[in-house]
Amino acid sequence: FDTEVKIAYSASMDEFSVACGYRTMKITDEFLVKGYYRNYDGMHLLKHALHNTCPDMMKSIGKDEHGNDIKVRDSEGIQLANAKIDEIRNGFSEWLEEQSPQFKERLTTMYNRKFNCFVRPKYDGSHQTFPDLNLKGLASRGIKSVYPSQMDCVWMLKQNGGGICDHEVGTGKTLIMCIAAHEMKRLKLAHKPMIIGLKANVAEIAATYQAAYPNARILYASEKDFSTANRVRFFNNIKNNDYDCVIMSHDQFGKIPQSPELQQRILQAELDTVEENLEVLRQQGKNVSRAMLKGLEKRKHNLEAKLEKVEHAIKSRTDDVVDFKQMGIDHIFIDESHQFKNLTFNTRHDRVAGLGNSEGSQKALNMLFAIRTIQERTGRDLGATFLSGTTISNSLTELYLLFKYLRPKELERQDIRCFDAWAAIFAKKTTDFEFNVTNNVVQKERFRYFIKVPELAAFYNEITDYRTAEDVGVDRPNKNEILHHIPPTPEQEDFIQKLMQFAKTGDATLLGRLPLSETEEKAKMLIATDYARKMALDMRMIDPHYEDHPDNKASHCAKMIAEYYQKYDAQKGTQFVFSDLGTYQPGDGWNVYSEIKRKLTEDYGIPPSEVRFIQECKTDKARKAVIDAMNAGTVRVLFGSTSMLGTGVNAQKRCVAIHHLDTPWRPSDLQQRDGRGVRAGNEIAKHFAGNNVDVIIYAVEKSLDSYKFNLLHCKQTFISQLKSGAMGARTIDEGAVDEKSGMNFSEYMALLSGNTDLLDKAKLEKRIASLEGERKSFNKGKRDSEFKLESKTGELRNNTAFIDAMTEDWNRFLSVAQTDREGNRLNIIKVDGVDSADEKVIGKRLQEIAKNATTGGLYTQVGELYGFPIKVVSERILKEGLEFTDNRFVVEGNYKYTYNNGHLAMADPMAAARNFLNAMERIPSIIDQYKAKNEVLEREIPQLQEIAGKVWKKEDELKQLKSELAALDRKIQLELAPPTPEVAEKEKEGQQVKPEAEDVRNRQAQYPENA
Repeated sequence: FDTEVKIAYSASMDEFSVACGYRTMKITDEFLVKGYYRNYDGMHLLKHALHNTCPDMMKSIGKDEHGNDIKVRDSEGIQLANAKIDEIRNGFSEWLEEQSPQFKERLTTMYNRKFNCFVRPKYDGSHQTFPDLNLKGLASRGIKSVYPSQMDCVWMLKQNGGGICDHEVGTGKTLIMCIAAHEMKRLKLAHKPMIIGLKANVAEIAATYQAAYPNARILYASEKDFSTANRVRFFNNIKNNDYDCVIMSHDQFGKIPQSPELQQRILQAELDTVEENLEVLRQQGKNVSRAMLKGLEKRKHNLEAKLEKVEHAIKSRTDDVVDFKQMGIDHIFIDESHQFKNLTFNTRHDRVAGLGNSEGSQKALNMLFAIRTIQERTGRDLGATFLSGTTISNSLTELYLLFKYLRPKELERQDIRCFDAWAAIFAKKTTDFEFNVTNNVVQKERFRYFIKVPELAAFYNEITDYRTAEDVGVDRPNKNEILHHIPPTPEQEDFIQKLMQFAKTGDATLLGRLPLSETEEKAKMLIATDYARKMALDMRMIDPHYEDHPDNKASHCAKMIAEYYQKYDAQKGTQFVFSDLGTYQPGDGWNVYSEIKRKLTEDYGIPPSEVRFIQECKTDKARKAVIDAMNAGTVRVLFGSTSMLGTGVNAQKRCVAIHHLDTPWRPSDLQQRDGRGVRAGNEIAKHFAGNNVDVIIYAVEKSLDSYKFNLLHCKQTFISQLKSGAMGARTIDEGAVDEKSGMNFSEYMALLSGNTDLLDKAKLEKRIASLEGERKSFNKGKRDSEFKLESKTGELRNNTAFIDAMTEDWNRFLSVAQTDREGNRLNIIKVDGVDSADEKVIGKRLQEIAKNATTGGLYTQVGELYGFPIKVVSERILKEGLEFTDNRFVVEGNYKYTYNNGHLAMADPMAAARNFLNAMERIPSIIDQYKAKNEVLEREIPQLQEIAGKVWKKEDELKQLKSELAALDRKIQLELAPPTPEVAEKEKEGQQVKPEAEDVRNRQAQYPENA
């Protein structure tokens, strides 16, 4: 900006304020973005760059019947503002590179102390003996011993007072909970621990605890205990008894009232944050989207309603109400903790995809109240143990919510008081531009890139014990993934063309539905993505009137199931079939589950009783009966959705294959599904299938199946690398598709059309990113060389001046110095107040001066040596907490020369008198030192000049690649651009579009430069 800019940050409000000395042409012209309603200069854009936001610019496209402007988003203005904001960010990075090494070192130290100060600890729990543990009791439940990984995790939890047990499905988290809870109680680390788990698993947790510690006082909550009539008595029972452990389900835990006073404090703090954000936004006036303001005002209203409810609860509370705080629970173990991930958070980012619902769920808020109750009691972070194999189920943004639960004090130390402050440090927001139905370019923002990943990983790993099944050494089968490609049927080929046309035009009648409403138009790509998923599963998902086809997914799956059925018939091998689409609903018409079962029974002769749907099990008893039947081999094929069959099902004993008819949205869902068969205790796979479980993913070509599967694999790789600390890169890209917003228009069209240009584009972008990184490194090296060259050139110049001046002093000294007959220099020294030439007398006088002089920091002459003044200076110094005067002596020429750092020999007057002659005789050695330094500098400077003068040789290659990418982008956009209304109407009516009309369509379409 060519002027001084001052930036201030308010941590409590997460707000930046900026001010400049004066507005330069750069601020008012070069960085100006002109909008329809207002302009944004460089200072406005700088503030957006600091907040990681972009102006929400609007323009008018006419007047309505009341004379009011019809407003739409100004996409061109927004794109230009984004480009200039990026330029400001890049400018800051370049400025930072140009700063002195000392400044950068200070900044690095500050950053490292705050964020890069966590070490991945190694906990060795092998020395623990677990005095009360009954191994015989555990053996009766099939647990032969305690794994080393379980010992290490228990030791970590005891040391830290909680944390995260991030162990893969089937690696023994249940036993870790039981042992850790009992050990905390035994060692008085906790007075009354609590374990909560899924309804399907909690009975097993209680049974394992009882087997491990038969003498323990356990309170296991039954359904009756939580009936309205018995609840108060049960809560008082917890409060008034000294149990070793209290065990209940997630649902039961949700019925425990939380301390209203604590709720009031937390809700009030949330409300204060919302009000601060609202105040900041109102100050920005028109510079804010109405949706953002509306969202925060709604959130404020909801919080005020909750606060009012809590205040009423406090006023009307009766003595018989026992809340969580009064129960005395001081540590809580949460099995399958990812069930509580939907925690409330505040953000100003209102148009960012993939963030989830900032309102959160009451279930998660209830858990936050409980954990804060324990943290207030202990005065420290943690106080809870999260146990899950999928702590991060989809996005790294979930890490913030984990930290919000468990590490509030540490976040505060890092000055992170809200999600936006965390995201500003660890996430980078991207803006993609897509066409909408009316041929306008619309922007879509998401936190797609995560930066500073090693620091993020270290912060997570400091409180986490992460283990894969391989780490633990669990005896379980290997997963053999098979991507089974299916060519599209003629009906699917036809429907793919309709889907592409719909994505271009938004004409919903192509799909056999009514025209899109205004709300549906905004979600067009979500609708298109949903139809593509249904089409890939079975055309009858779209319309039951489509006929069966021997090459559809249901036919392929039935054939594959039958093959495994026959192959492992002697061993009664079992199979799981997963689909979240087309699930079984009694009396609800056609569904894919029933269709495959029909094919299995009618075409392949499999008894209907051996093919079951988990949705048929309406009670826990019925569910357990089916699971037991799977383990016994009387049920051979079990269908289910991720939510109903993916967790709490231990039916792995005979599993030989797992079939995925669809691909879920989250990596954790795929992991949970596969965990039904790929887990310890799978005897058939171990003894008869080479210790492998085949996992078959059915993918229809020209559909989204393979894309989604590969995307999940990439996400899972990132998550696993982050957890294990094996992440080499500092930045990762999470991709740009989710269940809330559907797929990017261009990628969707490319996948359905089989267009390979998108793949070429990805390769080009990767090469360009690599070259830009190379160029950045080159320029950084060049700037460093220029800085060093300037520094070393100055050093050489100064050294040469020192040598010249000292050489002059030495020659002058040699010209006046006298020697005795043996050639020794005489010490012709004169000291004020001494008439004698006796060195001893002179030395004693100098010693007196050394003891008594007070010059007030000024160099004061006290004598001379061959015409060179001898001076003393008094300095105040601290030693061992005491202040005293230190007198130092110099002999002065062009420079001040000392011997023994200016201190006289106080025990020997003769040596004291010779101090200055010794100082002068050191001059040649000092000159030699400077000459030696200059020799090194004279070697280094030409090398630095050569480096500083170099030009990066790949600039032409980078320009060429960028030109190719721009051409490819134009080609893709021209192929995929929605037609103009006239052309769309002709295409809709089946008319042939003439070249002239096509040319008009291509000329009129507006494309973003980097869509």
